[in-house]
Amino acid sequence: MKRVLTAAVLIPIVVYVTLAANYWVFAAVLAAAALLSYREYDAIAAGFGFGASGPLGYAAGIALLFWRGDAWLILLAAALTAFALAMRMDDLAKALPRAALLVTGVVYIFGAWKCALGLHGLSPHWLMYALLVSWVGDIGAYYVGRRFGRHRLAERVSPKKSWEGAAASVVTAVLIAGAYLVHFVPYVGIAEAILLTAAANAAGQLGDLCESAMKRGAGVKDSGAILPGHGGFLDRVDSTLFVMPVVYGWAIYGWTQLRTQGL
Repeated sequence: MKRVLTAAVLIPIVVYVTLAANYWVFAAVLAAAALLSYREYDAIAAGFGFGASGPLGYAAGIALLFWRGDAWLILLAAALTAFALAMRMDDLAKALPRAALLVTGVVYIFGAWKCALGLHGLSPHWLMYALLVSWVGDIGAYYVGRRFGRHRLAERVSPKKSWEGAAASVVTAVLIAGAYLVHFVPYVGIAEAILLTAAANAAGQLGDLCESAMKRGAGVKDSGAILPGHGGFLDRVDSTLFVMPVVYGWAIYGWTQLRTQGL
């Protein structure tokens, strides 16, 4: 029940912010989501025994999120600074892993949310579509996998996930999110929507497994407890963080871009 009530509260808010709110409200919510995601990632990373990244990860992440120039400069500065600061550790054997965890987190969390900013800039419907790929896919996987799941997908990482649930996730996403894309982004054809949605959904499922692997490595069950019935915030957006780069990359470099340019 907590899971359903939490979703019932959050979904209308996310839809409003994505489709109707002005840029500054959207940017503020996006920054909050990115910071919360990184906070939970940082706690998981600390569980590996190399220490939390501290304020540098947050500062570098926000700079990357809203920087309009060459993003690699932010990443380079973060990497060099993290490595230099790590040299102050008493145990130098932990210096490089700690710096690597910081840079990985900045790219993984803030880099993915930066794609949300780009998608929103193209059209709020592009971002809404990317969110739907994860939302409806998770619903399909949950109900089908729970009832019909027999073959384990990645038992060592996430014992409850099944191939049947994974297939249902793809099909559900194609039917619902794909239909949304075709309707609200008219220059996207049906075949393209099917291909993109299947690829993005598969990426999202991989993202879910990657976060599960991180948690198992760190010895934690959930990334947090901020969402009743759902666990941590990162637990809810782990698949979305992998979906958004795929969708954004397709939107600016794939068939859709060629069509909008008349090529």
